[in-house]
Amino acid sequence: MSWSMGGVCRMSGVTSRTLRHYHHVGLLLPESTGPGGLRHYGQRELHRLQRILVMRELGLGLADIRRVLDSEQDEVAALRQHLHDLEAERDRLSVLVDTVRRTVDSLEGTDVTSRPEELFEGFDTAHYAQRARADWPEQWEQARRAGEEMAPEEAERMRAESVEGMRRMAAYLRAGTPAEAPPVQVEIEGHFQQVSRMWTPDAQAFAQLGRVYAQEGPWREVYERIEPGLADYQREAMEVFAEQRLGAQGRET
Repeated sequence: MSWSMGGVCRMSGVTSRTLRHYHHVGLLLPESTGPGGLRHYGQRELHRLQRILVMRELGLGLADIRRVLDSEQDEVAALRQHLHDLEAERDRLSVLVDTVRRTVDSLEGTDVTSRPEELFEGFDTAHYAQRARADWPEQWEQARRAGEEMAPEEAERMRAESVEGMRRMAAYLRAGTPAEAPPVQVEIEGHFQQVSRMWTPDAQAFAQLGRVYAQEGPWREVYERIEPGLADYQREAMEVFAEQRLGAQGRET
C-alpha cells in the first residue's frame, strides 16, 4: 500500500515543502514518483519519516539524522533506543513541570516549604559545563575542584543565597532601578564574590557569564521564572560591574 504526498502530509502534519526538502537532501526518498512528479510513499517510508520526526524532537539536525539512519541496520533496536531517549526526556520534563509549579506556588505564597534548590531541578545544564571547559579550562578546573571539596551544607547555602539574590534583583527590576544604580551594583558585587568562591573571573569572563545567564536555555528559564526580564537585567548589571569595577582593576594593574 502507498500514500500520496498529500495523504502523508495529512496523517503526519508535515508540510509538502518539508517532504520535498527531505527528498532533495536525500533524507527521505519516496517509494515511487508518478507522472508529473507526484510522489508516493510506502510503509517503509512512513516508518523512516516517524524516526526523522522523533530525532528532530530530540534536537538532532538533518545531517546528523541522515548519518544515524544510513548507518543503522537493525530498525527495531534503533526504535528501542529512540523510545528510551523519549522516555528519558519525558521524565526530565515531568520534573521540570513540578519545578515550575513549585516556583509558582512559592511566589504566590502558597508553598512555604519550597527549598531553594528546587528552583533548579529538571534543568539540563551539561552543555554549559562543556562550554566552560572548552572556553575557560583553567577556571573550569578550579571550579570543579572547589565543587568537589564543598560540603553539601555549603552547596545548599550557596543555592539559597543565589535564589535570594535573584529575588532582590527582581525587586530592583520591578521598581525600575537602573542596572548601573549603586544598590544594584552592590548586589552584583555580592554575586561576584559568590562566584569567586568557585573560580575568579576577570572582567571579560564575568561579563560573558552574565551573557550566558541571558542566553536561551535553562539558566535564562530560572531567572525568567522569578521575574520576566530578569535574565537580561542581570546580564546588563553584570556587564556594568565588569566594565566599571573589574575593568578598572585590570587597568590599574
